[in-house]
Amino acid sequence: MPFTPMLDLATGVPAYRQIIDQVLGAIAAGTLQGGDQLPTVRQLAVDLSINPNTVVRAYRELEIRGILTTQQGIGTFVTTTPVPVDEAVRQRQLDQLIGDLLARAGAAGLTADEVVVRLQEFINEQRGIS
Repeated sequence: MPFTPMLDLATGVPAYRQIIDQVLGAIAAGTLQGGDQLPTVRQLAVDLSINPNTVVRAYRELEIRGILTTQQGIGTFVTTTPVPVDEAVRQRQLDQLIGDLLARAGAAGLTADEVVVRLQEFINEQRGIS
């Protein structure tokens, strides 16, 4: 099944940012691996009903970071060489993820304490701890 990000325009997070985050998440989860081809700019724009320039912006930023490579006339691919991530960048990304999670939880009427308790339960479930 080809990789296609899903957009949630109600979050207030720009579409290009959501594409970037989902590509990075898919790589981290192993859904996308080095050498995998992403949808063309045109195809992804049609699939997501967005302006092609939005996809170009996301792909370009990922290329600058060394995550993607584009081969003219062939397509856009996940690079096969691992990209070292600066610890400060990792912390900034984690802070952004936590902020987004808490904002969405608050919008759903949940408290930060409820999120923390459920997150710990989730971690324990994943580790097989009851």
